[in-house]
Amino acid sequence: MKNVTDRTRNPFGMRPDCARFVPGYGDANAHFHVVGDHPGVHGGADTGVPFTNEAGYRLQAALAEAGLLEATGDEPTVDRTYLSYLHMCVPEGDVPTEAAYADLERYLDAELRAIAAHVLVPVGERATAYVFRNHTARPVDEGIDLAAVHGTEILGTGFLVVPVLDPADWTDDDHGRLVDGLRELQRTDYRREVDLGRFLAGDQPYHVR
Repeated sequence: MKNVTDRTRNPFGMRPDCARFVPGYGDANAHFHVVGDHPGVHGGADTGVPFTNEAGYRLQAALAEAGLLEATGDEPTVDRTYLSYLHMCVPEGDVPTEAAYADLERYLDAELRAIAAHVLVPVGERATAYVFRNHTARPVDEGIDLAAVHGTEILGTGFLVVPVLDPADWTDDDHGRLVDGLRELQRTDYRREVDLGRFLAGDQPYHVR
């Protein structure tokens, strides 16, 4: 099923109960869903768009080089890509409470189901732990060596996952590792769909994952 909308900013009309929030941004039928932490970490409180601070622009540059963005900036031009946060509200303090994370998780869950992207790209430890816990068989209780899995393909339950070290912590080669990993992934059949149309009446394809 395809989402029909011409809106790039908040295409699903999310309205969390907070004074300021940074909704999802991008292609509502994206192949790649990039998930960050919250606006205080990855930006957007001023622009209303995820990943629009110093660390966010660093990530945007890598996504653009890998072919997931056509242009970077405060309103990036996306290509099969959707950007959103685990916690979309602008936190009142430095860090959201655990209760706030738990409450806002439902909005990300709704976006994940609506878009049904082929690849999840969690950015930073908290977003990666969320994706590993909910969409892979990887244990997270003992922590994640994010530097070791940065930019690598991990098979999830219904998704492929490409974890990303927080851009604020990148060393000189982390940009290139992510670009190379995403480029290599796109050279494969990352959608992993099978056409079951041959089992149905008529000649229309029926693709499932």
